[in-house]
This record gives sequence, structure tokens and C-alpha cells, in this order.
Amino acid sequence: MEQTSFNQGLLNFIDASPTPFHATATMAKALMEAGATELLEGESWQLEKGNKYFITRNHSSIIAFTYYPDDFAEQGIRMVGAHTDSPCLKVKPNPEIHKKSYFQVGVEVYGGALLSPWFDRDLSLAGRVNFTDSQQQIHSALINFIDPIAVIPSLAIHLHREANSANAINAQKHLPPILMQTDADNIDFRDWLNAQLQSQGEKDVASILDYELSFYDTQPSSIVGLKKEFIAAARLDNLLSCYVGLQAFIASNTTKPALLVCTDHEEIGSASACGAQGPMLEQCLQRIIPDTEERLRTIDRSLMISADNAHGIHPNYADKHDEHHGPLLNQGPVIKVNANQRYATNSDTSSFFRHLCQQHDVSPQVFVTRSDMGCGSTIGPITASEVGVKTIDIGLPTFAMHSIRELAGTKDAVQLATILTSFYQQ
Repeated sequence: MEQTSFNQGLLNFIDASPTPFHATATMAKALMEAGATELLEGESWQLEKGNKYFITRNHSSIIAFTYYPDDFAEQGIRMVGAHTDSPCLKVKPNPEIHKKSYFQVGVEVYGGALLSPWFDRDLSLAGRVNFTDSQQQIHSALINFIDPIAVIPSLAIHLHREANSANAINAQKHLPPILMQTDADNIDFRDWLNAQLQSQGEKDVASILDYELSFYDTQPSSIVGLKKEFIAAARLDNLLSCYVGLQAFIASNTTKPALLVCTDHEEIGSASACGAQGPMLEQCLQRIIPDTEERLRTIDRSLMISADNAHGIHPNYADKHDEHHGPLLNQGPVIKVNANQRYATNSDTSSFFRHLCQQHDVSPQVFVTRSDMGCGSTIGPITASEVGVKTIDIGLPTFAMHSIRELAGTKDAVQLATILTSFYQQ
């Protein structure tokens, strides 16, 4: 894969995917263009050997797979997993705030967001809206204002002299974005959603019922650095892995069983119908392989690569890392290890991945958190415990994880795509 075009595709994917709903729709479109057929969970499946299929759930999670039923029990399935969601600010159900002539909307923090970078950014709004038409039929549609429509201004340092040393952010008081200045005190936020839907082509919108909307930074993704060695973008955690896994799945053209799963709600624990702790993957496998014994034999011979971001060692905060386990950007994929199973890696699965990397002259890095610090987790341990599949947690090194804008290396994504493409063909 050519690095420049691959990274440009990554930037385009991220910019087109401000929410998990948009990310799933973008991935579904790419899969259909690659010849995959969409299956609906509420209908009967008629699967044909050699074809590629995909399903979505809640319009925010997606599973794609190749169907080779004769090979399941003997070869297992090569699986790659990632997640579609990122920390953000979500609009509350009754969001209208009118204060000192400013119209604001109340927000709730989703996931473990790094909050300070959200201030003084040009924000837009996107997500899913549910509505009725003139015949009182319920519909849902994706919405994206695209243009900057909101901002969360910082308090001037003159009014908060300790801002650079002690800046406690109160999510309830300090985060509601300002959308406009007005003397009107009877603004209905749903009217704005109605107008936006109609401007996007939804002409029959009688009443807005509900929504799931989140703010996002409108600054486009970009390649930065004197030598253009960094990718700066929102939602690299974990759209970076979604894109890499998707491109590997499409490029592999494998004649072996392969599967890609990208689920929602990882940032809040994955406990949902469309999250990794929910039944989506297991139910999909049950329908692909109805016979219980054959399915269990398949799972025993399968392997899941859980791809999520890894903490690159920050030159300004190097003491936050174990000095022997500090991954560097642009130095290859990272094997993530935790003795307490916050990552699902074990010596068997890491050895397989190391051997796979050796086939492409890649030396994987290793991340282990400091022994005196807590460790985050991924969909890896959840998938391993829910499905029983052998799993390894890997990722690409990044800076500023959970910020509104994160940083990764330009060499790493295409390198991992090459390795995952090979993995699908093993």
C-alpha cells in the first residue's frame, strides 16, 4: 500500500465520520463499493460461499465477514476488532439555556474526555435524529451541520490567575457551548434540527421525537511536522484502527474465513446491545455457523486482533512511562500487555503477532503501563471473555489520547494495514 494515498484516505474517512453513526455509514459504503452485501438482522440470511457480507446494529456498529463454510472448523476465522466511538460532548434531551442574551445548549461528557482542549475551538454538531413524517411514520436520519456553529470560550486569565496551574473544569457549569446571541427566550432546539434536516433533503419532517447528537471540532485532519511525519486529527482513537482494519479486510481478497468488527460504546464500557460486551458478535457467529460443535471448533482455531491506540512516550512527560516500554511514533505497531488482563494479550497470541510482523521485516514495540499507575482497557478482554476467542491487544502509538485532537505517525497506519492484510490471508 502506498503511504501518501493511504494516509489521505484515512484523513478523508475521519473528516467524514464525526460520530459513530457516520463512521458506520462510511464503512458500509466502502464495503458495498468493494462488493460486500448488506444483511439485515431481522431477515433470513441466504449466504453463498465466497461472498463478503456485513451487518450493522444501531447504525453505529458494524461486522463484515467472508463466508467460507467448509473452512470454518478447520481453519478458524481471522478477526480484527476496533471501536467506532470517541470521547465527546453530547447534547442533553432538554438542552436550551438562555443566559445573559446568549443561547447555549447543555451537554453531557461522553467517555473519559480530556476537556481543556475543547475550549476556543470551532465546533459543529452531528449525529442521529428521529422524527415523524406527515403520515405519523417514525424515521431516523443522520444530521451534520458541517459549518462551525458553536464555541466554548475560555475565561480570560485576568479573571482566573491560576488558570495555568489549577484549572478545574466543572462539566455542568463550564462546558455548555454558545450557539448564538439573542433576546428571544423561547427558542426550541428541535426547530433548528427540523430546519437542518430539511436543508439536507428530508422534506417530510413533521415532528422531532429525539436525537443523539455530539459536538465535534471542525478543523480538518492534516499531515504536520517539518518532515510531514505526523497525522493530526480528531477521533484517531479509534477511527484510525477502524480505517486500517477496513482497508485490510477489503484489500486481502482472501479465500479464507475473515471478519472485521467495529463496535460502539467502548469508551463507556461496551455494555450495550451494539457494544463489545453485548451479544452482537456472538449472535452473528451463531448465524454464520449454526451448528454448536462446529462453531466451538471454529472459535478454538480463531484469533482476534484487538486494534486500539497505544500511548506513545511523550518527550515532555517521559516519566509517565515505564522506561523500558515507551513506544515511539513511526516505529511500528505496539503489543499491549497487562498482567491483570486489562489487555487480552498472552504469550501465545503475542508470539503469533511477532512472527507475523517478522514476515514483513517489522519489529513490534511493547507497551506496559508503569507498575504504580492504573491501566486502561479495550474491547480485547471483553471479546475474549464473551466469545472465548484467543485475542491479542495491539495498537498504534499516539499522543494526546482522548483530546479533541490527537497525533499519530504517518508511517504506522499503512504498515499495520499491510500486516493485517497478511493476517487475513494466513
